Amino acid sequence: MPSSKILLITGVSSGFGRALAQEALADGHRVVGTVRSEQAKLDFEALAPGSAFGRILDVTDFDNIDGVVAEIEKTVGPVDVLVNNAGYGHEGVMEESPLSEMRRQFDVNVFGAVAMTKAVLPYMRERRRGHILNITSMGGLITLPGITYYCGSKFALEGISEALGKEVKPLGIAVTAVAPGSFRTDWAGRSMARTPRSIPDYDAVFDPVRKAREEKSGKQLGDPVKAARAMLTAIASDTPPAHLLLGSDALSLVRDKLSAFAAEIDAWETVTRSTDG
Repeated sequence: MPSSKILLITGVSSGFGRALAQEALADGHRVVGTVRSEQAKLDFEALAPGSAFGRILDVTDFDNIDGVVAEIEKTVGPVDVLVNNAGYGHEGVMEESPLSEMRRQFDVNVFGAVAMTKAVLPYMRERRRGHILNITSMGGLITLPGITYYCGSKFALEGISEALGKEVKPLGIAVTAVAPGSFRTDWAGRSMARTPRSIPDYDAVFDPVRKAREEKSGKQLGDPVKAARAMLTAIASDTPPAHLLLGSDALSLVRDKLSAFAAEIDAWETVTRSTDG
């Protein structure tokens, strides 16, 4: 595979998408980035004229995705790497949050990523090479109260990524679910949709989590540029991982979850085995 690649990254206006695009461009790759306005397209292309290509596309505009990808393949070149980065966080206690908020969360975070993937797969399959990175979250492996729909969407994307990886590995295509911890992006700021609070019974469990998140916003441990470098390391690898955690907080929380899960499995092993015929 050539050392210089064409990356298609969704949501390059800010956060991980912007950081990854900039680092990839600095390394000599060409980057096609999806944005949602003409001004954002111009801003993105100005980063590296001739190497940065903006395309206006909302990942929930399912009817247009195939056409945009076909046009990219024809005019820019073969997409070597798809990075499904576009997404947002929803904050809200489940009982308080309308189903419409869940549908929107899944449309962007899950259906958008799957639609983009389905659009690039025929080309990657024909070439017998390619790499798909799905930006999930440590919230796709561990959970916190108050972001139930978000965790649900990221758990779904983790499972889809892992199963898809098994389907396409024999065809020369790799899939990596990238699960960041807390990073200095605007995820907890303008990118967060919040359902208004209405049931006081949840205050005790919800308020401390929100307070901690707000206090940490902008001061998180994770550096998006270092996350971008880590993703480029995975992209350059001949044996990329199926799952890549980013950040020591994600590492610690996921390890704690796995050990608690193992302990619970052991505690209930007798009951689990009792159901065999």
